[in-house]
Amino acid sequence: MANQQHPPGFRRRRGLNWTFVGLLYTSFYTCRYNLAIANKSISDEFVFSKTQMGTIITTALLAYACGQIINGLLADRIGGKRAMLIGAVGTITMNLFFGIASFVGMLSLFLLIRGIDGYLQAFGAPGMVKINAAWFAQNERGRFAGIFGFMINAGRFLINTFGPALLAGFVFLGLWSVPPLHWRWLFWIPAGLTSVAAIAMALVGKDTPQQAGFVAVDAENTHSDEPRASVAEVLRVIATNRVIWIVALAYACTGSVRQGIDQWFFRFMQEVYHLDLNDVRFKYLGILIPLVASIGSLLSGYVSDVVFNGRRAPVAAVLYFLETAIILAAAQFTSANTAVLFLILISFTANATHSILGTAAAMDIGGARMAGFASGLIDSFQYFGGSLAGLLLGHLLDRSWGNYFYFMAPFGIIGGVLMLSILGRITSSKA
Repeated sequence: MANQQHPPGFRRRRGLNWTFVGLLYTSFYTCRYNLAIANKSISDEFVFSKTQMGTIITTALLAYACGQIINGLLADRIGGKRAMLIGAVGTITMNLFFGIASFVGMLSLFLLIRGIDGYLQAFGAPGMVKINAAWFAQNERGRFAGIFGFMINAGRFLINTFGPALLAGFVFLGLWSVPPLHWRWLFWIPAGLTSVAAIAMALVGKDTPQQAGFVAVDAENTHSDEPRASVAEVLRVIATNRVIWIVALAYACTGSVRQGIDQWFFRFMQEVYHLDLNDVRFKYLGILIPLVASIGSLLSGYVSDVVFNGRRAPVAAVLYFLETAIILAAAQFTSANTAVLFLILISFTANATHSILGTAAAMDIGGARMAGFASGLIDSFQYFGGSLAGLLLGHLLDRSWGNYFYFMAPFGIIGGVLMLSILGRITSSKA
């Protein structure tokens, strides 16, 4: 159905739906990026090296990557709403357990809990993409990918802003002084926020327009009120698609850079430039990294929709090469202020490719019936690539923080070259 044919009330109901889906997905990110803020505190308390902290990061990211593939298939069978709620209950439980594990302090226990959490969080993205593939037509999906990026970065903004305040102490409403809290509260408070969002989405969210009393937005989804594909069909159509594997490999490059920034920038600024969490530059980073990431997501989605008529590769190629130039420039400067600037710029480019490849391209290739697995497969590679920013990067950082930016630079080049190989071949009709 063309956009102008939507009946009265459709857009309002769609907006309500993705608002509550988005709030839940936003809360997932407060439960995921809390470890980056607690990284140094945990390391100091239990005398863990950067390599050991990197092992926790890698375990979670690899579990998430494997979960994306498995849970993408499951989301296509059980529906996106159920998948998201399973993930929500799982990450709430594991974040509570991670905080409790602070009383034990065993590396193996942290690894186990964060690994299970990584797998369960992997229900979130395939479920969310599947729901919205049914609610958005193809020529709207790039812009939705930008909205999706905004959801992610809203979660990052919340944890990046309030997380340091919890550890450093703050004054609430200018009246009550809250003393510095133990890092375990970085896991317990996000679990509480996610609980509220999950209840709201369970009450309001719908998998498809049909469930809300409307007709399907695309012809591909007009034959069934429950657009669920068989496992055999999904594997045949998606896993044998050459383009999806190229996109997935490029997305691994995005993951390596994105996780390199997100998992380590707090500790990078603390140890290299000796900033404490009350420093105003942490506030700038906490606000501006998710802000520019959201802008990058929105702009890349809009440009790929409007200027390139749904082709994602040309936009992604430019972003990858620009990212490489910024990373190499960052390695040449040694002041805290320039580090803040370059961390923000790298976040802009990495998150712009994140949204159009992992979300828009997945919906283009998979459609409403198979978007869960397409999203899961592509997104898994982001985290396979991102896992290198855990154990491997942690090992390099134990040697020298001078390795930080040079670790990321090759991934931008590889991603750009991969995108050049499929110019014009991102959408399912052109795959």
